Amino acid sequence: MAPRTELTLALIRHAESTENAMKPTFYNDPRPWTGTAAHALSRDLVGLTPRGFEQCLWLRRTLPELLGPAPAVRTSLYRRARDTAAAALPGLPSEATAALNEQHYGDATYMTKRELFATYPEGAEDRRLRKHLWVPPGNGGESLAGGVLRRAGAFIATLPTLASTAAAGAGAVVAVTHHTAILALRTLLEGRPVTDLVDEARRRKTPNAAVLLYRLRDGRFEPTGGAEPDC
Repeated sequence: MAPRTELTLALIRHAESTENAMKPTFYNDPRPWTGTAAHALSRDLVGLTPRGFEQCLWLRRTLPELLGPAPAVRTSLYRRARDTAAAALPGLPSEATAALNEQHYGDATYMTKRELFATYPEGAEDRRLRKHLWVPPGNGGESLAGGVLRRAGAFIATLPTLASTAAAGAGAVVAVTHHTAILALRTLLEGRPVTDLVDEARRRKTPNAAVLLYRLRDGRFEPTGGAEPDC
């Protein structure tokens, strides 16, 4: 079967996590964990709050109206994204991919700005003034305009094939991901400078469990609206 030339993509920021709700607990100063341990905590242990599960129930009611009954589902490798998909789209198979992961903050994971600038002064100016170019220190650190944007591009390149192989030919793909990954995906899907999206995010981030919709027609994505939870 030839890949579809028309499909619907739903970008979803994961539902509210314990990290979202309890930031001071995670951002102690000094941080009580090493960079490696902090990233493992973020990736593998941080789950959803009760409010997050309420948001998943909202998604469960909302997504069939937007996408039909059986979209292809992809998530990041992070627990909070996988838990969101499992609760919001029960019974549908999902696949986790590193292409949708949150930005890897390396040894800076869960550091406060004060601690970061004191420990790694050589990166302070980029972090303050050119956040999209800042490469977090240590193993695995990636910038928004570098590693995250490359991963976003790799994911987008898979979409026509994902939609064509979805159950019952649904022609829809759900991507459950993270704030920074959404910035990179929007940069490519909307053809906008990443700096504009970073500036917008300083004023207002994509809410937890919000849905951003795009339609691919003849090789070009167009924003077609979305929805935000009422809880």
